[in-house]
Amino acid sequence: MNRRNFLTSASALAALTLRPTQALALEPSDPPPPADALNPPGIKVAGIRMIAVVGGKYKVWTKKIGSGPIKVLLLHGGPGFTHSYLEAMESFLPQAGIEIYYYDQLGCGNSDIPDDPALWTLPRYVEEVEEVRRGLGLDNFILYGHSWGGMLAIDYALKYQQHLRGLVISNMAAGVQAAIKRGITLKNTLLPPEKLARLNALEAKQDYDNPEYEGIMMEDLYPKMICRIQPWPEPITRAFRLANLKIYNEMQGKSEFQVTGNFKDWERWDRLHEIKVKALTLGARYDEMDPEDMKRMATLMPNATSAICPNGSHMAMWDDQAIYFQHLLAYLKAV
Repeated sequence: MNRRNFLTSASALAALTLRPTQALALEPSDPPPPADALNPPGIKVAGIRMIAVVGGKYKVWTKKIGSGPIKVLLLHGGPGFTHSYLEAMESFLPQAGIEIYYYDQLGCGNSDIPDDPALWTLPRYVEEVEEVRRGLGLDNFILYGHSWGGMLAIDYALKYQQHLRGLVISNMAAGVQAAIKRGITLKNTLLPPEKLARLNALEAKQDYDNPEYEGIMMEDLYPKMICRIQPWPEPITRAFRLANLKIYNEMQGKSEFQVTGNFKDWERWDRLHEIKVKALTLGARYDEMDPEDMKRMATLMPNATSAICPNGSHMAMWDDQAIYFQHLLAYLKAV
């Protein structure tokens, strides 16, 4: 039945009509969240909850899926992208009894999108994650971070480790210089000589907005190191379409091979030993992060293991899906 037919059918209209004495029943296993100024009390809203951040000045969007004792908060990449490309999780984790929480970081997707560059810093985002944790009532939970979200997860763990049951760092090295080195290596080996020469010439002029530059990245490089299946799954194309490039440019810069944004000096190799919780680093053979770096990170944390997807790239949750979730689920069930 299409939407028009449904809304005009007598049975549907009757079903939607409540007598004054009637109320929408909530299942005992699904109690309503406490009332607050951002969320309507006493009704089901598909697990969606808005959380106040930056001291209540803004709000961010979260969504709970599944139910179980193992709770995972998902930090998406970017910076400036959305949760959407992590929707692969829905096909694996809830069915295994794992409770997951999507979360669009401030400035992204369904969350508030203020135009204030002062907000786009790693330390402020760390405090935002803590505000989200408190708003959702999470404790003894697993923090999962992919790509930029992995940077954010590492820094959160270094400051608020007492709240964590576990930590997953997916497709992110522990320092920007390692990421740059790997990106340059892939550029030099994956591109044909004429495309490489042209990309380098555009890089030298910092002509990043040139359609030719974007074309080489999107058509020649990203299909080999971001996601290796064609066509790309819709959640990935949606994440690219909805990306807030103001945040990306402020924090990363416009180039994958020369980080000029405000996290350009981020290096945490010498602090990984401080992360004591049980951790997993997930990498992939064709990833824009060196899989050897992912393995090394696990050796520097006292309670960590590493897994590498042999056929995957940066989005290994899509292009090496079976292996990726085999490793992730095994960790989550054992943590």
